[in-house]
Amino acid sequence: MKWRSVLVAVLLGLAAAPVPALADCRQALALGLDVSGSVDKWEYRLQLDGLAAALTDRQVQAAFLDFPETPVRLMVFEWSAEAHQRQIVGWTDIVSTAQLSRIAQRLRDTRSVPVANPSTAIGAAMLYGAAELRTQEKCWQKTLDISGDGPANVGRHPRLIDAAETGGVVINGLVIGPDGPTNTTKNRTNVKSLMAYYESHVIRGPGAFVEAALDYEDFARAIRRKLIRELQPAAVSRQAGGSVDIADLVGPVALDPAQ
Repeated sequence: MKWRSVLVAVLLGLAAAPVPALADCRQALALGLDVSGSVDKWEYRLQLDGLAAALTDRQVQAAFLDFPETPVRLMVFEWSAEAHQRQIVGWTDIVSTAQLSRIAQRLRDTRSVPVANPSTAIGAAMLYGAAELRTQEKCWQKTLDISGDGPANVGRHPRLIDAAETGGVVINGLVIGPDGPTNTTKNRTNVKSLMAYYESHVIRGPGAFVEAALDYEDFARAIRRKLIRELQPAAVSRQAGGSVDIADLVGPVALDPAQ
């Protein structure tokens, strides 16, 4: 593939240049899942099981493992109120499909815990994820995913999070629409509104983008699409930022004709 040739050329250039040794991993990726008050037990399961399904998808696994000598380092956490962030999967170097399958099973086995304050503190989730990513000093890229089904309603507004506080972390968004069976009275235009909110206040960094799931049942497809996009090497993934048009989300993902 063209992007692979580009990355190989970059790596060869780095090897020839008088720079420090290569990093331990090519990308640190933190995935933050929304467990705020608007998320019920059914929606909680769809998030975790949807992510599990994505991690066992053939294309996603290939994206993780394309350069095993410089693995992706993965962490998964859930978030809600200012003081509620819980790691589900600690920092793990992804080196095999078996390892991804084990993480997927851990996600399926994870059960929700009562949250004393189920508010939506996106700003706190951004700061928590960025702080975790800064501990992964030897990774070339640092990427944070924030999934959510509504705007912040407590704590610091995302727009007030200074760039210095998130450092060199790229923050992407995955917004979840209102079309599930528990939200049948809501209008799909809310998806566009939430995407605009994330584009204006949440995402940041080179190439940052927003993905959308029309509802919680669509989460597995959306997170699969998102992971494939953001796991591409920096040489081709750091294009101008942008989002997927909502009209493109009705049909299947056209990433692999075999699927």
